[in-house]
Amino acid sequence: MGRYNDRSKYPLVDDKLKTKIIAQAAGATVPALIGVIHNQAEVKTIHNMVKDWPGFVIKPAQGSGGKGILVVTSHKDGVYTKPSGATINKEEVERHISNALAGLFSLGGKNDVAVVENLIKFDDCFDGFSYEGVPDVRIIVFKGYPVMAMMRCSTAASDGKANLHQGAVGVGIDIAT
Repeated sequence: MGRYNDRSKYPLVDDKLKTKIIAQAAGATVPALIGVIHNQAEVKTIHNMVKDWPGFVIKPAQGSGGKGILVVTSHKDGVYTKPSGATINKEEVERHISNALAGLFSLGGKNDVAVVENLIKFDDCFDGFSYEGVPDVRIIVFKGYPVMAMMRCSTAASDGKANLHQGAVGVGIDIAT
């Protein structure tokens, strides 16, 4: 399929923030953007940024393979809870963001930004499919037609993330019927 994809568009899809903006402009529903942390001077703003959001996700904009995604299901008094129930403190959240900004999780190790999004709740129809996380459905569209689909389900190994590289499971979906 590579020959059908315009190489000049790759920078748009290799950046989660740019992709989000394009998807929103096209009318797609996306998780609410809480904020973007652009540099080290902004790292400590995370705590105030998320104070009114019970759950959130921090992602490197140019991360790959699910590396650098931090899922927080709740937080109180500087203690942040992950889907597994494990907790981290304010300094660990800040260190995670600093690592993302430094490019630790990004394609090519380039400096990056940290995207902070609302933690989405999934529809009841997905109950029981995913362990401690939100499943997602990926559909491959070729020349305007859906040709393949799968549901990605988080596992104990993937720490609430539906990312195959992090230990999630992909389940094929029969889209022909």
